[in-house]
Amino acid sequence: MVVCESGPMFLKAINCEGEYKDKAFISKLLINTINEVGHQNVVQVVTDNAPVCKAAGLLVEAKYPHIFWTPCVVHTLNLALKNICAPTDSLQNKEAFDECKWIAEVANDASMIKNFIMNHNMRLSMFNDNSNLKMLSLADTRFASTIIMLKRFRQIKKCLENMVISERWDLYKEDDVVKARVVKYKILDDQFWEQIDYILAFTSPIYEMLRKADTDQPCLHLVYEWWDEMIEKMRVAISKGPHSGDSKFYDVVHNILVERWNKSNTPLHCLAHSLNPRYYSHEWLQESPNRLPPHRDIEVSRERKTAIDDFSDNDSMRDRGLMSPTKWWVIHGASTPTLQSLALKLLGHPSSSSCCERNWSTYNFIHSLKRNKITPQRAEDLVYVHYNLRLLSRRSPHYNEGESKMWDVGADGFDSMDMEGAAILEIANLSLDEPKLESVLFTDEGGVGDETDMDV
Repeated sequence: MVVCESGPMFLKAINCEGEYKDKAFISKLLINTINEVGHQNVVQVVTDNAPVCKAAGLLVEAKYPHIFWTPCVVHTLNLALKNICAPTDSLQNKEAFDECKWIAEVANDASMIKNFIMNHNMRLSMFNDNSNLKMLSLADTRFASTIIMLKRFRQIKKCLENMVISERWDLYKEDDVVKARVVKYKILDDQFWEQIDYILAFTSPIYEMLRKADTDQPCLHLVYEWWDEMIEKMRVAISKGPHSGDSKFYDVVHNILVERWNKSNTPLHCLAHSLNPRYYSHEWLQESPNRLPPHRDIEVSRERKTAIDDFSDNDSMRDRGLMSPTKWWVIHGASTPTLQSLALKLLGHPSSSSCCERNWSTYNFIHSLKRNKITPQRAEDLVYVHYNLRLLSRRSPHYNEGESKMWDVGADGFDSMDMEGAAILEIANLSLDEPKLESVLFTDEGGVGDETDMDV
């Protein structure tokens, strides 16, 4: 996949059957693709945080010093969430495990309740009689899977309580009665729900940033601001909960996030942040007393040279907080063509590999078991045509009109298991809209209504 300000485009697929996917193999593929599009047209290579991808990215940087390897921000945040919600019990991670293991215990209790209901037809029938929403079964590989599951549990709390206090729950004796009592006790336990509320509260800033970064749209220049805001919101949320007086818990969570940021932060993030004129505007600086313009931020300044001071005329200063960064540079950057060219390149880049991962479902759709005789080259050609037509359709004026408008929103791949009543969300399209197909509801008048849940 290649991405520019105009949007993503599927370039080609590679048949890696029988190949040893080490850093040399991956870097060779990346370098060959870079040569096809022209190395002068490439700014960054975005991959996940796998060690082999990082090693391959460093080989690309060695060959082309002007091209940066950038880890996917969404994948970085997901790894941080996993470190918080499912800490490993090891000697090196003992402090984090001791402080965060209660989160894993709450998630395990929720999973136990879900499995008990889903695996017993009568219990599932009782649940369906009390709830209009379905249980969600999430793949462990799905981004923010624990948070999505707990969010759904919070939505169906009243339904679960009504189910276990009904006469039918106690009268039914055909399954594990002891476990049924445990499930009932846990559902009626106020502390269990308070813990869920607290987890959702302090992880909400991380989840929100994850969703914002999970896009094909240009956002590389926003990552610095998002990260700072996310950590501050998380600190406030933790201070309002049961761990308000326990700075050790905050320190552990904060250290996990900072460690992940330090591993994924690149000079490209700093430079893109510096080239965003909004961060020099008076309006933005006044929103928070702790905000500094990038040329006064020590951390940012270490990674780039100050180059904005020349733009001090009234028009350019007024437009800093009003225009999009790209438009501002087009209008006011003519006096510095080299810097303008650099800004237009950086400010049109995404910060994640979401567009690439969304293509997995398209490939699986074409190269399914029913079509397993298709050669890799033919499958690649079909995916190329199908996915690029899908991307082009979003730019059509008809995409926002008629009964089929915005038909490609959300687009999470799923398998419906109506007999068991669960919606299985796959890894195919990581849009993070969990039980929602999209946060858009079309009204009868053709406008946009409020957000509502849509079962899948």
